[in-house]
Amino acid sequence: YEGMQLEIGPFFRDYSPPPEYTAATDQFKGQARVGPGASLENYTAGQPFPMDEIDCLGDPQAGEKIIWNFDQQWEGDGSSTHYFYSYWDRGEELPLYYEGTSKTVKLSHRIEKEYLDKQGGDLFRGEKRKSAFGIEVDAPFDARGIMLMTYRYKDSDKPEAQAKNDDTWVYVPTLRRVRRISAAQRTDAVSGTDFTFDDLRSFAGIPPQYEWECLGEMDMIAPVNSRVKAYPYSKEHNFGPYGLSYADDKCEMRKVVKLRFTPRNADHPYDHKDIYLDKQALIAFYSFAYDRKKELWKIIWHNNRWSEDDPDYYPGWEGVAAPNDLRIVSDTIVNVQTGTGNRIEFWDSHGTPLKSRGWVRRYISIGRLTKGR
Repeated sequence: YEGMQLEIGPFFRDYSPPPEYTAATDQFKGQARVGPGASLENYTAGQPFPMDEIDCLGDPQAGEKIIWNFDQQWEGDGSSTHYFYSYWDRGEELPLYYEGTSKTVKLSHRIEKEYLDKQGGDLFRGEKRKSAFGIEVDAPFDARGIMLMTYRYKDSDKPEAQAKNDDTWVYVPTLRRVRRISAAQRTDAVSGTDFTFDDLRSFAGIPPQYEWECLGEMDMIAPVNSRVKAYPYSKEHNFGPYGLSYADDKCEMRKVVKLRFTPRNADHPYDHKDIYLDKQALIAFYSFAYDRKKELWKIIWHNNRWSEDDPDYYPGWEGVAAPNDLRIVSDTIVNVQTGTGNRIEFWDSHGTPLKSRGWVRRYISIGRLTKGR
């Protein structure tokens, strides 16, 4: 595309997680197990199943092991970021958008020594949740004040029949009340977009609700460490003829595993989805979702930024000297059947914890939603 320049390199750069995560992996190596129905058993912290020991094609449980590694990939405390959500139709940006902040807090399986030694990796003693995820909408004006909070539970790791689904609440300013969202809505399109909640990061669902298969390994060119800061630093940056391309950016050669999920729920909108994961960092590069007729429906891809290339905004903290974290800076989705798509751009994204556990309690409290803004 005229005016766009694609840079390739480096090849197979080292994006290892911090030593503290590697130490937890070594400490609990061999303890985690794949249970019935792709469940996870006896996991404490670190990478549940060391990637260099997984035989993609020879191990019948390889798919389950890799998705649990993805689920427990290193991402610091979780995430804290601003976002800009735009809508596209056949290459034109529509006058529809959302802008605001979001944060994820990792509540269990922590690697910091103070939590690992005293509470088995839990942030709070007796914690039953894995994480809490919150969203606040600041713009446009008619959506300002919408707030959402989702809890994911440790019991979601159990077989599907025993697993506890996420709890999600949303504060709607026009109603001045908090509404609870059904777990089934995680696979519905979000507010007229082409994304579902479970499409974020290519997969944000509950692993035992799917069957998993590792289809192979390969070397692949992919956007890994963006040189384009995009919104809000250069809002007019040209993202190509459809507004959704990373071709005018830097790509790298990476070692990748190809993973396929097939929903166990017959009501799921997808027949299957193929996800391409970085073998070292376990982040998703691309995914291809197919409808119930087995026809290609959606293409999802992502871009990231390495924390150590820009450490000023993402410092280490007590228990983790350096983050060593590949952060998502953009999720992009295209509906190839309609020509529509969406792009979510994140900036100042980091995984540094809040100042104290008291701050965490206040942030994840449902009472914070009932008070609105």
